[in-house]
Amino acid sequence: MGMTVAEKILARASGMAEVSPGMVVEPAVDIAMSHENSALIMNQFFEIFEGTGLEPTVWDPSRVAIIFDHRVPAETSKTATNQKKIREFVAKQGITKFHDVRGDEGGICHQIMAESGYVHPGMVVAGADSHTSSHGCMGAMAIGVGATDMAGVWALGRMVNVEVPPTIKVVADGEFKPGVGPKDLILYLIGMISAEGANFRVIEFHGRAIRHMSISGRFVLCNMSVEAGATCGIVPADEETFRYLREEACAPGPFTAVLPDPDAVYEKTLEIDVSRLDPQVARPHAVDNVVPVGEVAGTRIDQVVIGSCTNGRLDDLEIAASIVKGHKLPAHTRMLVFPASWRIWSEAQKRGYLSDLADAGAVIMNPGCGCCLGVHQGALGDGEVALATTNRNFKGRMGNPNASVYLASPLTTAVSALRGEITDPRKGA
Repeated sequence: MGMTVAEKILARASGMAEVSPGMVVEPAVDIAMSHENSALIMNQFFEIFEGTGLEPTVWDPSRVAIIFDHRVPAETSKTATNQKKIREFVAKQGITKFHDVRGDEGGICHQIMAESGYVHPGMVVAGADSHTSSHGCMGAMAIGVGATDMAGVWALGRMVNVEVPPTIKVVADGEFKPGVGPKDLILYLIGMISAEGANFRVIEFHGRAIRHMSISGRFVLCNMSVEAGATCGIVPADEETFRYLREEACAPGPFTAVLPDPDAVYEKTLEIDVSRLDPQVARPHAVDNVVPVGEVAGTRIDQVVIGSCTNGRLDDLEIAASIVKGHKLPAHTRMLVFPASWRIWSEAQKRGYLSDLADAGAVIMNPGCGCCLGVHQGALGDGEVALATTNRNFKGRMGNPNASVYLASPLTTAVSALRGEITDPRKGA
């Protein structure tokens, strides 16, 4: 019987000839990623060794990546103390893939993993963050895990009791119309199948629209696959994957694509003609509460957020800057810009994107996650409305359960920012 991409990767990592949905396996992990939650993972990691007489040691320091991003710079003494403890742990364990609060190598963990060349096709990636699914854009099997599971990975180098998930095949054909792109596609898909439509499943993306999509666009699809409940989103590796790894991540090859068998068995296949899509918006307070932008056009917005691991890459900033250049934001609308990494921040600065955004009235922030989840920078006031390029809009997601968050593409968000209200980007600012 043929296997899907996820099944092939899990079979290889588990030392098995083949696997099928429902089987329980223990795949070896190629790289394990965590962020400031490493402080909690450390506590559980030390517990594993209690009473054994063994020195707590990670299984392979070269395969552990720790990246500060959720609360940077530290917003409280508690956070600062936890970060201090992690630095000490990193030094003692000899972990080299450590990205501290620095302007030359820091950023949001998922972006850093990609642009640093840490993830290759066919890898098993374990990440202590739900949006670890992002790394499926590299043709990897990337699974978000909790602190207890990650502590086990640090100790053993493998995950235990992993049930092989069924795979949903999504075929996206056609060409995007002007004003429509990857963020609109994934919002549409989530709205179509619901926030639970891919629970404990893998979404494997195919079709002409995917083949012609950049890694940045594929990143958006895989990043937000988890919002449909998916364990992982995967785009099978191709020449675009290899180009990115060689030219942008400067990763040493060779690279080998893991492709599905012609007779791979999928739970179901969903077909989407992207040429029929309009710009999409997720309304409060659920990511699957998705409608065409026209249904919410005219909604007044107090705050706009451009950035995050979902849409904080260079092409996203270029789109936003091109829209606002030479204009001014309305007095009642704030714009916060969070590049996904310092490498992106620096390049956007060189190209003038950040100046164009700042001249329009935007506040340029350091790379980080704080605003997205509402723990650090950019919280909303009671009754305020935000439009964001981020990935979640649950109650309280941006720091206030009495506020509302809408989600949209960078283009829709930037055009709307200039109007001070949600606007169809095809109608211009």
